[in-house]
Amino acid sequence: MKTIKEDVTAQIVEKKSKFIANIFYVKTVEEAEQKLAQIRKKYHDARHNCYAYRIQKSNEILEKSSDDGEPSGTAGQPMLNLLAKSEMVNVLAVVTRYFGGILLGTGGLVRAYTEATKEALESAIIISEEPGLEIKIIIPYQEFQKFKYYCQTNNINIIESNFSEDVSCIIEISLYEKTKIINEIQENQFNIEKIEIVKEKNIRK
Repeated sequence: MKTIKEDVTAQIVEKKSKFIANIFYVKTVEEAEQKLAQIRKKYHDARHNCYAYRIQKSNEILEKSSDDGEPSGTAGQPMLNLLAKSEMVNVLAVVTRYFGGILLGTGGLVRAYTEATKEALESAIIISEEPGLEIKIIIPYQEFQKFKYYCQTNNINIIESNFSEDVSCIIEISLYEKTKIINEIQENQFNIEKIEIVKEKNIRK
């Protein structure tokens, strides 16, 4: 699946109505609701704040959209359709409309909300996101540089290293990579003292 590396904004004007699209990276429904509340506060004088989100939770994708007062099916659902077609997850798209005094009709609204969302997506840096794990590995101090080099050459992210008599490392790996990497780590004779799965999480690359 795909997601955005960082939040993005884009804007279009259609028959004097201004459409401001904000797309946020979110990991939970609660985060999405918080971002939505911030947008509503920021653009409190706008006519509409329509939104759509797709959030991955375990093996399912949670989806929700809202037309926020626009005619049914002209804003939130087209935005959601675009996110789904683009295979995006863990994103919240909010399009704020400032009414310009000219009615757009249902077809015009669908095009405007879709285009604003598309403009924001096209300006975003798209990265992959897949189910993965945080794994804790404890190795002797003298093995750390060799292990660090192995991780660098195999695109494994070391997110934390703690040094004492031994070195405790937290790494991120995808579920697909789990068996392969653990076997390779053991085969490389790093003198691993402990391998422990810390938690499941989505991995962004």
